[in-house]
Amino acid sequence: MPKPVVAIVGRPNVGKSTIFNRIVGERVSIVEDVPGVTRDRIYSSGEWLTYDFNIIDTGGIDIGDEPFLEQIRQQAEIAIDEADVIIFMTNGREGVTSADEEVAKILYKSKKPVVLAVNKVDNPEMRSQIYDFYSLGFGDPYPISGSHGLGLGDLLDEVAKHFPQFDGSDYDEGVIKFSLIGRPNVGKSSLVNALLGEDRVIVSDIEGTTRDAIDSPYKFDGKEYVIIDTAGMRKKGKVYESTEKYSVLRALRAIERSDVVLVVLNAEEGIREQDKKIAGYAHEAGRGIIIVVNKWDAIEKDEKTMKEFEESIRAHFLFMDYAPIVYLSALTKKRIHTVMPIIDQVSESHALRVQTNTLNEVLMDAIAMNPTPTHNGARLKVYYTTQVAVKPPTFVVFVNDPELLHFSYQRFLENRIRDAFGFEGSPIRMFGRQRK
Repeated sequence: MPKPVVAIVGRPNVGKSTIFNRIVGERVSIVEDVPGVTRDRIYSSGEWLTYDFNIIDTGGIDIGDEPFLEQIRQQAEIAIDEADVIIFMTNGREGVTSADEEVAKILYKSKKPVVLAVNKVDNPEMRSQIYDFYSLGFGDPYPISGSHGLGLGDLLDEVAKHFPQFDGSDYDEGVIKFSLIGRPNVGKSSLVNALLGEDRVIVSDIEGTTRDAIDSPYKFDGKEYVIIDTAGMRKKGKVYESTEKYSVLRALRAIERSDVVLVVLNAEEGIREQDKKIAGYAHEAGRGIIIVVNKWDAIEKDEKTMKEFEESIRAHFLFMDYAPIVYLSALTKKRIHTVMPIIDQVSESHALRVQTNTLNEVLMDAIAMNPTPTHNGARLKVYYTTQVAVKPPTFVVFVNDPELLHFSYQRFLENRIRDAFGFEGSPIRMFGRQRK
């Protein structure tokens, strides 16, 4: 089920980033505790009551050398395209400005729900200053204070009222949904066309020409699939910034709707930091993952080339050592036939459920070979393990003290599960829980 997307829009110096940080907490600007994964400040996840949502800080979108008002307009347009709900941020200390009115004009045309927030209302005496903001035409303004955290609950209550309701029933359960993600110009759209055998998606050599998520249902070998591609020509008059950060925003909804994700790399350009960031989101989302090296025909090769490229991939994507690698050319369709069987295999791994007794036999044998560690004189005791979920496969290990289940020993147990049951292409989640 895709998470709703909230965007914070407003002129500079109204406190967008402060509110962004308040909403998402410590997840912003922190390198994840997984090698090779970092978060862009432009985008993060938030929680409020029973709601999980994604949030965009348009202040983090770098437009470049455009004029001031043009930057505001472009940032607002990006948010309008991406968001389900928009928080329009203003500054209570400065009142309504001409720049606020310019943003309001853009948001009028969006046909998206807009919640008006008046920031920097730091004490009750300042609340009388919010009434001028009714003139912007978005109903009741919500007074908040980013520096003190005041009023955010009421603001998020109103935002949550506008979240779309997803029923999750867009395709039958047996349909395998997979998406293609990656930096601009790695050949995602060409690969979609090659898999479909027809030009269903517009292809261009110009970076950033893909826009909306396009679903392409089709059958292969009697099975039903849906390719979710972030593709389609951008609208005339819409201007997107050149930074590759934007490709992360474009990939996230496709990831959330997928069973399997193809992380597409460009063999000519090699591996870049942004490739790891984009792949990291698929890993965090718990999707099945395949690494696809496209444009393999365009590089000079000898007997060592593939081995060296694979070693480079494994070194850069340490957090995804379970993901199979496919080398192909979407342009010439060379090795394109290898993709669908691997998608089937990864989809099966992602949905695989292991019987509890078989699982415990494997892990008890593993523990006998490599006894549990001790910490401060206390030894970890593993009583039993059970699988509690699929997509991704999730295991709970019942122990005497979860604090004694060190990451390294947990990794050992995960590897023994992979050795016994495969799970190729699928991340594994494992949690320690104290036996009562």
